[in-house]
Amino acid sequence: MSDQTMQATTEAAALDEFYRAVMREAQQPTMKHAARTTFAVLHTLGFNLSGSVKKKLAKELPEKLARDLTRGWRLLHIRNRNLSLEDFAADVGLHSGNTDPDYAKIAIRVIFRQMKKRLGGNLIQTVARDLSPEVRALWDEA
Repeated sequence: MSDQTMQATTEAAALDEFYRAVMREAQQPTMKHAARTTFAVLHTLGFNLSGSVKKKLAKELPEKLARDLTRGWRLLHIRNRNLSLEDFAADVGLHSGNTDPDYAKIAIRVIFRQMKKRLGGNLIQTVARDLSPEVRALWDEA
């Protein structure tokens, strides 16, 4: 087996494990639901991190998750450093198809927790410092 094939197999296993954990902990009915919710959280997170932190975080995630984090653009993008958790959850709901903000907060916490399991302590703190205070509190809690 080539190194590239082994890496792809490892990457697929890591992604599968990530989605299964999200499905179980966030009580998602299927892996597709878990993937869609994960996309929504990562997409929203990507718009609320500085470019340098987003790149560092993307390097530590499986390729598919890194694409979800870095995908998308806005014509005029100015980060809201005081973004409320309610607004973050509403944006996640908009992209996931589940607009219940209370459920979105549960899903966000689960996905943050799964991400943090794969990151080193320095990067966890770097991401936390880059988030708005309310979103940072949920990141720290996860």
